[in-house]
Parts: sequence; structure tokens; C-alpha cells
Amino acid sequence: MASALLSLVKKLIRKGSLKLTLASGEMHMIGDGSGETIVARIADQQAEDAIARDPTLKLGEMYMEGRFILEQGDIYEFLSLVKQNTTNEIFDFRMAALLLGRIVLQQIKSRSPINRNKYNVAHHYDLSAKLFDLFLDEDWQYSCAYFNPPGISLYEAQVAKKRHIAAKLLVEPGQKVLEIGSGWGGMAMYLAEAYPGLDVTGITLSEEQLKVSRERAAKRGLSDRVRFELQDYRYLTGKKFDRIVSVGMFEHVGIGDYGKFFNKIAELLDDNGVMLLHFITRPKPSYATNAFIEKYIFPGGYIPSIGETTPPLEKAGLLTRDIETLPMHYAYTLRHWRNNFVARKADAVALYDEKFFRMWEFYLAGSEMGFRWDELFIMQMQITKNQFAVPDNRNYIAEREAKLKEFEATRAPLEKVTF
Repeated sequence: MASALLSLVKKLIRKGSLKLTLASGEMHMIGDGSGETIVARIADQQAEDAIARDPTLKLGEMYMEGRFILEQGDIYEFLSLVKQNTTNEIFDFRMAALLLGRIVLQQIKSRSPINRNKYNVAHHYDLSAKLFDLFLDEDWQYSCAYFNPPGISLYEAQVAKKRHIAAKLLVEPGQKVLEIGSGWGGMAMYLAEAYPGLDVTGITLSEEQLKVSRERAAKRGLSDRVRFELQDYRYLTGKKFDRIVSVGMFEHVGIGDYGKFFNKIAELLDDNGVMLLHFITRPKPSYATNAFIEKYIFPGGYIPSIGETTPPLEKAGLLTRDIETLPMHYAYTLRHWRNNFVARKADAVALYDEKFFRMWEFYLAGSEMGFRWDELFIMQMQITKNQFAVPDNRNYIAEREAKLKEFEATRAPLEKVTF
């Protein structure tokens, strides 16, 4: 009986070199022989059939379960080989139907009145803090770093990211600042220490992040100026903020709630206020999240296109005053995270198990591949309600970054988080 998976792979892989051993034991050389050969093996017939039926989901699952085995090369190299060969030729009616079904399901879920935000956040961010300590930088920044200048370390690039965002926020001492999606507290603490008298509120839906953030702020003597709350942004009322910042959170809002998000920003932002929104975006809509990522990593998440983002912002009466794209910086960030994670494999397996390690390795590799080959990038949008709230040129960014570097040179070192 002919192998459906072999037929699919032969249609797909035209360039490069793949040595594939099927469940039957048959070995096939696929591609034009160029580049380093990647050697893969399918452990059993059920795994082979599953990948052939639904490669978007089942390849990752079979890798997790140790039934899709790489004997030479790693999962990132395999995914890159696949992506660099991808064309529309491999899509048949069955795959198109699968994709359409997932699009319809995600569109319905994103518009559901049932609030699953806390559950979705907990699924990922309430994992053991020890897990994130395996691969993040010293400040636990779990968003795209800013590798400017090129070649700096992950920690330096994360500091550069915070510096760049702070400069665009045009923060002044004594202002009230809101951070939506405050993570483990690094951004809020950076702002509070850089600008005397700043009053910072960070909100999150992760109980684990809340606990760590409060402990970190207390250790640095910031509890009187930086408060972290378990709070859904949609239900925050009765306050106005001079500055609002949100880094890596908008991807979790869901396409059906963009209008609610920007309406809430318009409600919370002072008339002369400034917001900086930092998020992953794409050049055109995808309508649904990758099936593996949706099921195992970020349920309810969705990466918007530029065109899906701006209409609800405009309808909320907000103004876009500055836009900057960071085209490859997340790929560099993910490469650091993946290398760190793989280097600490024994610790990750001890914390969870081998299957969990492979799940996260696949997630990190697939995400890096997306930024290198799928045209994903980071966008930073500076948003106001008043066109005079920011200068009429961008010179202030470099000027403010220079002053922030002076602050960083005198800032007390970050303490190691203990568990």
C-alpha cells in the first residue's frame, strides 16, 4: 500500500536533503541532495497516518510523543526545510476543509460571550516559574528583545527593549502608569526606578506571575510605588492614566475583542496621555492560529494583521502617532530562548517530563521558524487621543534613550529569583 505521508513529503520537499524512514522500515531520500541531510524516522503506522492526515497538528504531537524521531538535525532544521519548500501545491480538498473548520471554530470562540481569558492565561503563564527560569534573561522578559546594536547578549537586548519603549512613552516623574499584561514585573520596575515619583499599576491574569512580581518589587523596595493586581483589563474602571504600556499581551486579546480593547484604552487614557503597544503582527490576516500552538501553548491567542488592528483603534477615537516594525528581532530572541532551554534539558525533564520538554522545544522552534520564514514581525504603535501629546519628530527617542542609559549605569543589579 502506498504511503500517503511519503506522497505528501515528496510533493513538498524539492530542495534540500531529507532521509525519511517510514513505519514499514522503508528508507527514502527526498529532495535535490543540497545542504545538510536531515534524517527522520516514523516509529509506527498510526503516527505516519496521523501526520499525513493533519500535519499542522499531528507532526508536533508525534514529535512530543517520541514517534516522529530526528536522528540527524534538530526540529528547527526540519521545520525550516519544510517551510522553505512550502507551496500551495500540497493543499488538497481535505486539508483545505481542515483549515476552514479551524478558522470557523476560532472565529466563533473569539466572539463568544464566555470569558475564558483567565483560563487561557493560566494554561501557559501559571506553569512553574522554574520553567521560565530555564531560558529567559535575568529580568524574566518573556517578549521580543531589541538587538540594537546587533550582537549584544539576550539580557542587553531586553534592557534595550525596555529603554526603547520607555523613551517612546515620554514618561515624566510623578505620572500614573498602567501596564496591561505585566508579566513578572520587569517593565514596571524599570519605569519606576528610572523616573522618581512614578506611580505604576501592573495588571495580569496569571496568579504565578502576580506572586513573583510582588516578591520582586518588595525586594527592591518598590511596593509603595509599584503595585501588581490580578485584574482583567476589561473590568478596570474609575481611573485615568497618563501613560499605558502593553508588551506582548495584545496577541491574547482575540480578534473578536479588538474593539473592546481599544475602547477601554480610550476610557483609561488621559486626554494628554500616551500609550505604547508592542505586539506580534503579520502582513495579512491568517484568520486562525496554528493548530498546535492553539491546542498546547496559547489557547485563544491570535496574531493580528496590520489591517485587522487599525480599524478598531480608529473607531475608538484613538490616534496612531508613531509606528515602528522590528522585523527579525523575535527570531533572534527565540533562538536564544531555544538554545537556553535545550541546554537545560535535564532540568526541564526533571521539572515535568520528556514529553513536555519536546512540546516546548517544538513550540520554540516553530515560533522562531515563523519569524524567519513566515513574515511575522513585531510592531510598536504609539497611541494618543491628542495629536499634540507627542513631539512632531522622532529625535526625542534617541535623546531619552541616552538619559536612560545613564540611569541603567547606576541601577542596582537585579537579584536572582529564588523559589
